[in-house]
Amino acid sequence: MDLLRHLRHFVVVAHELHFGRAAELLGMAQPPLSQSIQRLERELTVELFDRSRRQVRLTTAGELLLGEAEELLAGEGRLRNLMGQVRAGELGVLRAGVPPETPAVTLRALLDGLTTRAAGLDVELHELTTAEQVRMLAERTLDVGLVHHPVAADGLRFGAPVDVPLGVLLPRTSPLARDREVALASLAGLDLVAAPRATASGWHDHLLAVCRQQGWRPARVRPARNPEFLFGLVLAGGGVAVEPATVARREPRVAWRPIAGAPLAKRTSAVWPDRSAHPAASMFGQLAAEVLADAEPAPPALAGTSLPAARPWPVLFDTTG
Repeated sequence: MDLLRHLRHFVVVAHELHFGRAAELLGMAQPPLSQSIQRLERELTVELFDRSRRQVRLTTAGELLLGEAEELLAGEGRLRNLMGQVRAGELGVLRAGVPPETPAVTLRALLDGLTTRAAGLDVELHELTTAEQVRMLAERTLDVGLVHHPVAADGLRFGAPVDVPLGVLLPRTSPLARDREVALASLAGLDLVAAPRATASGWHDHLLAVCRQQGWRPARVRPARNPEFLFGLVLAGGGVAVEPATVARREPRVAWRPIAGAPLAKRTSAVWPDRSAHPAASMFGQLAAEVLADAEPAPPALAGTSLPAARPWPVLFDTTG
């Protein structure tokens, strides 16, 4: 028996004390309403209405049930509202991963945006590399993340990507810093300072492949996970890094110069499991794309059609959010 449905019918009749008016309010015929009340009475083994007179009255059992029924139905409403908020991703805990190099201003904008869109959502933010995020998403110990492409993994759904043009980081004292842009081939003999391959193997391999295509085979690749360590290696001389312009803003002794021909752009997007995803995952992905796009818009010289044409890897992921 659908107890809640019969109780809703009972409450309306109890307030109207008239089966005809109650049926009209409920949008149903009077006979099915009378049958619903009778079934409730049989289920509870009590009479809820005194029908012996011309006017319908509540029995003692009916009077006691009315308060309990209204409280129960109100509780059902609160429960449905709560579950609706959970389905919309507005409540609960969201375990999210972001790359270690994410600037503080970007993190602040992301967290502020999440608070605005889902104030009741508890966000657990973790500093993780792309490889760590992919592994934890597969293990279901992470709900959503921000990764650098290309990513070779099954069972994942990707949000809208953001492409950030890359340039060369080098000491301001370097002769190359005098030029408005730097050709990768002009870096011959220098080391490449980059994140270890284990952090994002797809991106690491792609970076080296483009460098070779452009005529630069780094003397060696010097791993640097931490931005401060990366700056130290660059300032020590003999090595350069290929990073977004925002990275250079952290160190005044380092210069950023765009790469001639714009052959490189770092693509970042949110990612979450394709099945049984957290209700807030897609909302996080949409917000992350907005924040990343605002944080580092493409320089005018690189805007327009140059970036899409320069993407050397196929778009294998869904960009619809």
